[in-house]
This record gives sequence, structure tokens and C-alpha cells, in this order.
Amino acid sequence: MNAEWKDRYMRGLDAAHEAGRKALEFFDRPLTVEWKANESPVTVADREAEQVLKTKLLNRFPEDGFIGEEFGTTEGRSDYTWIVDPVDGTRSFVRGIPFWGTLVGLLYRGEPIAGICYIPPLNITYRALRGDGAYRDHRKLSVSSVERWPESQVFFSNLTLFMVDSAREGFLAVLNQAQRTRGYGDFYGFMLVAQGSGEVMLEYGVSPWDVAALVPIVEEAGGTFSDWDGQPTIYRPDVLATNGKMHQPALELLQKHRGPDWRQALQKHQAKIV
Repeated sequence: MNAEWKDRYMRGLDAAHEAGRKALEFFDRPLTVEWKANESPVTVADREAEQVLKTKLLNRFPEDGFIGEEFGTTEGRSDYTWIVDPVDGTRSFVRGIPFWGTLVGLLYRGEPIAGICYIPPLNITYRALRGDGAYRDHRKLSVSSVERWPESQVFFSNLTLFMVDSAREGFLAVLNQAQRTRGYGDFYGFMLVAQGSGEVMLEYGVSPWDVAALVPIVEEAGGTFSDWDGQPTIYRPDVLATNGKMHQPALELLQKHRGPDWRQALQKHQAKIV
């Protein structure tokens, strides 16, 4: 295993746990919520946890780049870039719902190679390093073997995000094929796919820090991650994670049913959220 990769991976785990514990200090208690220009909430927990991540990671690897949801980009001089979301699921966080997580992703020459998703209220850690497999704590993860819609379970995030622009028909086409659907938003639906609890996770309206940490976990568990055109990118707001077997069938439905103004709508949405 690449020693530099593993060194950063282990440091990322430590940083995610420390930052997550910092955010947990503010959870389920009175808190002032501010609203950013893109209409997403932010709190002192987001900011203090991100500062922990930045300090821990860049003190150890000062040449690395760093991209955070709250404080933006610090350019690096190495081949490595950290992409973090200190509290993924802030809307859940501020309502006392325990499904939020601290995400730490690591890119090497632009490609995601490591991901950590720590869920502080549940004290659960999902993690993966390229070539080393994906884990929930110490249990190795594997996606399901389901390959037929009548046996499938599909996850999605906020329903209203799919009801705008021209994402609606493709989204509904996928849901109508599934045996069962569940609205597990943010990181959680992706992790359920990675552990074999469902076959498809659909998301629309994400930024790179929402998914950079999740890609290695899904893929090291045997799954597939892409945008709705099938491209393996973290820089589009439309993303799809599956157990691999259901990826092409899901893509075909999404592409067949999207509206003629899909490209324009996608660009408009992307400009709003990044």
C-alpha cells in the first residue's frame, strides 16, 4: 500500500473524529442558525469543526490543498487535496435529528482516493482507502447483488430538489421501478448502498464537499458512482451511486425521461449551489 496515502488516511480519520466531537458539543441544544446566499444553513458547529479539520490536516501536511464548505479553498503545492464538509446534514443537525456526519475526502492528482464519514451522534465511522476496501468501523462492506428493479430499494435526498427544473421525470421514473423507496438524504443513502442495504442512491443539488469523501467508500465496497450522464465526477450537482449492477438501468431511465432543457437547468442549478 502507498505509504503516503495511508499516512494521510490515518490522519484524516483522527481529524474527522476530533472535528465530529467538536460539532457534537453543539448538537441538540439551542443554537443560532444563519442562512447563506444559496439558502443553506450554517452554525458555529460547522465553522468550529471545519477549523479543527483544517488545522489538524494542514499542520501535518502543509503542502496539501484544502477545500472546505465554510472557509473555501487553500491552494496546495503537493499532489494532494483535502475536501471536507464539517457537518453534512446541517438541516438535520439544527432540528435535533442524529443523521449528520463529518466528511473528509482526499484527492490525489484530482482523483478521490480516501474517504471518511464519521457520524458523531451514533459513533459510527464509514471509511475507505483505494485498494484497502471499505469499512463501517471494523466491518468490511460490500454492496448488494440485486440486479432487478422488483427487488431493489432506492434512496434519495430532499424530494423538492427533484421537483424543479427537468430532473423530475427521470427521478420519478427510477422511483416507479423500485420495490421500495426511502428518503435518506445527505451522506446516509450513499453509505446504505455501500453496506448492501439498498441498490440506488439518487442526489440532485450537491457540491464537491458533499460527495468527495463518499466516492471511495461506495467504490471500494464494489459500487459505482457517477453523474447522470455516467461520468465519474464530483463536480456535478446530479449524482448517482449504485451497487454497480443497477447503474446502467438507472442511467437509462434518468436520461430517457429528462426534459429538453436539461443542460440549461443543470448549469443554472450548478451555479446556484457551488
